[in-house]
Amino acid sequence: MERQKFSSKYTSTLTFIGVAVGLGNVWRFPYMMGEYGGSAFLIVYLLFTIFLAVPGLTAEWTLGRATGKGPIGALSSVFGTTWGRRIGGLIVFTMIVSTSYYLVVIGNITFTALFSIFNGFSESTIAEFDGQMSNGWLQYVFALVVLGFAMLVLHLGVNKGIESVSRLFVPFFALVILYLAVNALFLPGALAKVADFLKPDFSVLTAEHIFAALGQSFFSVGLAGTIMVIYGSYMPADQNMLKTASFTALGDVGAAILASLFIVPTILVFNLDLSQGPTLVFSTLPKLFSVMAGGRVLGSFFLLALCLIAFLSAIGALEAIVGSISEEMKLRSSRGIVILIILLIEAAIMLPSSLEPEFIGVLDLIFGSGMQMFGSAIAMTTVAWGLGRLVTKAQIFGSADRPWHNTYFAWLKWVLPGVILIVLVNYLVSNL
Repeated sequence: MERQKFSSKYTSTLTFIGVAVGLGNVWRFPYMMGEYGGSAFLIVYLLFTIFLAVPGLTAEWTLGRATGKGPIGALSSVFGTTWGRRIGGLIVFTMIVSTSYYLVVIGNITFTALFSIFNGFSESTIAEFDGQMSNGWLQYVFALVVLGFAMLVLHLGVNKGIESVSRLFVPFFALVILYLAVNALFLPGALAKVADFLKPDFSVLTAEHIFAALGQSFFSVGLAGTIMVIYGSYMPADQNMLKTASFTALGDVGAAILASLFIVPTILVFNLDLSQGPTLVFSTLPKLFSVMAGGRVLGSFFLLALCLIAFLSAIGALEAIVGSISEEMKLRSSRGIVILIILLIEAAIMLPSSLEPEFIGVLDLIFGSGMQMFGSAIAMTTVAWGLGRLVTKAQIFGSADRPWHNTYFAWLKWVLPGVILIVLVNYLVSNL
């Protein structure tokens, strides 16, 4: 069966941005910034994104496009079947676990958006909302619904499914979040509070903060050695990787900053708590929408946009899992079987996160930051040391050959894996 390809450079770029933005920039970024050093975290995150995440994207796409396979098949093509399957299987397992709690969070946001639309947040309704949010079985049902819709999109395929929803959801999210950010900055005293918040204090940064910033930069653009590898295999042969990676990172960072320009000023203006961790969206924002002018309308639009854009990331993660296993089991012509198997597996392992929400924070640090960085490092190492300089340069730069291309390749080969290793080791040592 011929491998599916994205239909155009435009739709593929929208798809990459949709996967990159997701919850990483709206659910995760504001609470990570509030919890791990404020604007100092923001600056470190931006540096990591420019100098590490953008080259990392080109490396993962190179691995997928050069081999025409997902992570397990791509690693097997380079390292041989035995080690390729073992390492690739570990990376896909990481994605299965991280997707399980990710789906629960999207289910939570879906419930929150519907509650905002039909009930609104006020002193009289927040208690009801909190009670229903703490009902693990109810939230599990919402997560199952999200999982079901995501699998339906995968069943429709790359062009009719993934591209179609990306083409609708990404522009809608951009318009909503831009409007909300502008609206937030006009709140009384917002600009002064934001200016004060944005004064960086680098003395507060620890090894854990640096690790969190690097993990955020990788998580937010979708680097894990899985999603971008398989999406790279769907990328047209004539698409400029470096330009596409730059646009993807720009859209990703722009979404993070716009989301923060809505969330941070409003929370500071109303004297609410920014350092709530993963529950920020569900504990602080309903209180915010209950007291701000037009909160019901603004909050509903924000939560709906967040729900839709997060859905795109879930699709990307599930496609990486389904596509990789389909290839490995030689069941590409029977994708429906693999989709059903993964649906049942995810439905089972996301139950603990639904019933015990605090479990999400632990899993997110281990799998959302640590293991996904590990997977991306494996992919980069495979490209630089396995595919080699000529293949990598041809994939990223085409037929052009400039002196700085060799410098770029050396950066992929030595600097990126080295920085990831140093940050990981430093974090582990500091926490022993």
